[in-house]
Amino acid sequence: MRQRRGYGLVWAAAIGLAGVALVAAFAGDDVRQVASRLTNLFVARDAARSAPAPAKPTPFAAPQRTAVEGGRVVVVLTPEERARIGLETARRQPESHPIEIQAYGSVLDLARVTELTNSYAAATAQLQTAQARVEVSRAAFQRAKSLGPYATQVQIETTEGTFQTDQAALAAAQSQVRTLSATAQQEWGPVIGRGIVERSVLVTRLIERADFLVQVTLPPGETLKGRPGAAFAEVPPQSERVALRFVSAATRTDQRIQGLSSFYTVSGDSGLLPGMSTLAFITSSRAATGVLVPEEAVVHWQGGAWFYRAVGETGFARHALGADPALSGDGFVVADLAGETEIVMRGAQALLSEEMKAQVQAAGGADDD
Repeated sequence: MRQRRGYGLVWAAAIGLAGVALVAAFAGDDVRQVASRLTNLFVARDAARSAPAPAKPTPFAAPQRTAVEGGRVVVVLTPEERARIGLETARRQPESHPIEIQAYGSVLDLARVTELTNSYAAATAQLQTAQARVEVSRAAFQRAKSLGPYATQVQIETTEGTFQTDQAALAAAQSQVRTLSATAQQEWGPVIGRGIVERSVLVTRLIERADFLVQVTLPPGETLKGRPGAAFAEVPPQSERVALRFVSAATRTDQRIQGLSSFYTVSGDSGLLPGMSTLAFITSSRAATGVLVPEEAVVHWQGGAWFYRAVGETGFARHALGADPALSGDGFVVADLAGETEIVMRGAQALLSEEMKAQVQAAGGADDD
């Protein structure tokens, strides 16, 4: 396009000079000098026609950070690029890891515990009052009988009636205390139930909200042998883990899950509140062998879970976490890695972004063709 515009300018100049030459001829100028100028213009025109077109400027080529090796995409980074994105790795060997069972926790409302504790305390006070009255009325009745002829029949009958009434009140108070004690153990099990009766430190901390009570329910069909191991709960929304302390087997199950349940306590400042539901993890007696990949090293893409491992000296490739991997210590046990593996602990999301960017660029290049 620029060449055609140049040719047009040359022709316009030639025609203009021709006109000037004619005018100069009539004006008496040297016609040969004008003809020489016209000849130079035609030579310049022919040179412009034969000159090659200027080359188009080449676009800036971004550094290539991905490569395809063995059918997999490998992200290649220099040491400077690794430092810039904060990439951290660790070498892991296949080892045996205790398996964690994923369970479901509910932070319970303790209004019923508080009610039973107060009711039992009130019943105990009534029992003590009834016992004192019985002692007084018994003594009065015995004194009336010991007076013999000096005591009237009315005095003896009155003191005897009071004594019998106080005995009945004592029996009722004793029954109330036994009923509340049995109710506490039926609703909350022997440990918490006894704590309600004795007003133990466990129950006192629950009433004062220094601790909260969590009911942890296993998936249907899942069981634990003996006393459960270490247990943790995830606090939303960051899913940070907090420790749970085992109390006892629960006296009821979660109707939504229908599995075996246990009672645990959690610190009142953990971030969990009554009414919340949470995921819980209980260490079992079983074990799994493999490379432990921490949860923070896992990225999610296209409905799957992945992590990155080192390939060669500067490359990193995405590796599938696998279907339903075993859980252990806030991580996943990957069984398909035979030897020592360098795992990307931090920066996996940046590697995934580089990989996706390369795929988008490749798709765009194919469309341009």
